[in-house]
Formats: sequence, C-alpha cells, structure tokens
Amino acid sequence: MADESQTEKQSPAINFIAFVLSLAHTTAVHLGDTEDPVSGHKMEPHLPAAQQMIDILSLLEEKTRGNLTAEERQLLEQLLYELRVRFVEVSKAGAPAASQSRIIIP
Repeated sequence: MADESQTEKQSPAINFIAFVLSLAHTTAVHLGDTEDPVSGHKMEPHLPAAQQMIDILSLLEEKTRGNLTAEERQLLEQLLYELRVRFVEVSKAGAPAASQSRIIIP
C-alpha cells in the first residue's frame, strides 16, 4: 500500500491544460512528429487517427466556448491551428520530411 500512495502523490494533477496537451501529443504521434510513448519510436503518419484527434480538440473547443480561462482558450486555439497546419503539410507530402516543421508539445 505504501507504493500505491507514493505513486498517487507523484502523479501530476489532471487539469484542462494537461488534458488538452495530452490530446495534442497523441495527435503529434499520429502525425509522425513525436515518439509513441509506448514503443518509444516514431510511427509513420496515420492521417485518419490524426484527423480524429483534431476533430476531438475542435469539439472540445466548441463545447467549452465561454467557459475557459484566457490561457486555456489561447492554448487550445493555438494548438488547433498548429495541428491543422501540420496535418495539411503531412497530407500533401504523403510522409513527413526532415525539412518540414514539427509540432512541439511543451
């Protein structure tokens, strides 16, 4: 039981920003920009999954409109913009090239 209580204390508190960043990170994994946290390797882009994650973030933006702090709203808007631009880049290229921009999740 001591191990369980230490793990709970070490886990960061989940909040809206952490949740949005988690979804954005998953999107970046599907775009082939970030390592998969499970395998530790970059995957080939999986555009349908990336599009679904962008749609989820967009839905979240729509449904929380008027209920977010300025910081939360700005983060969500900026991430959606960057992810959409990156999605278009990957879609046009067929695969990410080293010279193209990458999504960096803080």
